[in-house]
Amino acid sequence: MTDQPEDGLELDDAERELAASLGVQRPVPNAGFRGALGRHLAVRDPGYGPRPARLRLFVGGYLGAGGLLIALGALVAAGAL
Repeated sequence: MTDQPEDGLELDDAERELAASLGVQRPVPNAGFRGALGRHLAVRDPGYGPRPARLRLFVGGYLGAGGLLIALGALVAAGAL
């Protein structure tokens, strides 16, 4: 998303005025609510919490399987299989 309209789309004066007023008059929750929400979300998802014990093994397995499938597809596309 950009702040500027796409090329080829021109706004007239009324649309520009409306866009400016919407940008300025945007409702924002008060600081108390934002702080409480931030604390609530931090409790529910602390970020980098514990991960599965064998996460690296799972990721390595999926990467290996994906690499094998790509190599097999390349061989089929090259006509070797």
